[in-house]
Amino acid sequence: MELRQLGCFLAVAEELHFGRAAARLHMLPSALGRHVRLLEEELGAPLFRRSTRQVALTAAGAALLPDARALLDRAAEAAARVRAAARAETQPLRIGAIDSAASGLLPPLLYAFHQAHPQVETRLWEEKSARLLPMLAAGRLELIFIRPPQPSAGLEFLPIRQEVLLAALPRGHRLANRRRIPLPALAAEPLILPPQRSRPHSFALVAHAFAAAGLALPQGGQEAAEKQTIVNLVAAGLGVALVPDWTAQLRRPGVVYRPLAEPAAPARPEAMLGVAWMPDRASPARDAFLQVLRERPQGAAMNSRREA
Repeated sequence: MELRQLGCFLAVAEELHFGRAAARLHMLPSALGRHVRLLEEELGAPLFRRSTRQVALTAAGAALLPDARALLDRAAEAAARVRAAARAETQPLRIGAIDSAASGLLPPLLYAFHQAHPQVETRLWEEKSARLLPMLAAGRLELIFIRPPQPSAGLEFLPIRQEVLLAALPRGHRLANRRRIPLPALAAEPLILPPQRSRPHSFALVAHAFAAAGLALPQGGQEAAEKQTIVNLVAAGLGVALVPDWTAQLRRPGVVYRPLAEPAAPARPEAMLGVAWMPDRASPARDAFLQVLRERPQGAAMNSRREA
């Protein structure tokens, strides 16, 4: 049985009139009748009783009717799923990221994804977590690269890497020639800090580093929200700063980066970067990106968790 033949049968069975059924299917009545006859020949039974005044279903036709409807419905659903999947593959993959992820984490991941899936366009939004999470929940983004979020139903989070703090120093600073910088040596220096109100995660990461070393956080230095601005202030000799390791990619003349002498502090949520998504929403492009991510060394050792 062909789907076209079943469609012709169903139209006649519902209209009980070959002319109206043909008009509904935008075909000639003779062509419609031919398809119905071919179906009857294949099944070996008449499906309609025809007269000059009326068309009625035979017992065989009545037996076929529910199955014909079900088969055509399933075929339509399958076609819709295929078309939706095809549209999803050609639609841009919408990605959100906080500044730390957009600058230090995402570029190599985007490169690897485009190498594996050159046909998929990606679009990037750089925002704060407080704006990215509602955009993800509303379906405006498929992936967001953020720090560990608060538990939320349906949200899945994959930790990727832990940020490590470096000391950023003016090139002519008295400590610039050291291979490692002890935090106590910075305690009396003017410290350029991210604002606590607008950059709470970055501020907490620096504050925790000093607290873990038993030191008070230096006060009275400059404040700057953007990492590029912090680095520029260091280059101008206005102070020193503790910045995430990816900031060393910002090659600014007059600035040197040095690791800290203190042992690494225990992992903190403020230092973790990862990716969040809504797994209950279908997105082939998102799933392909996550597969590329999991195949890379920094993602392979991390396990995803669903927030409840």
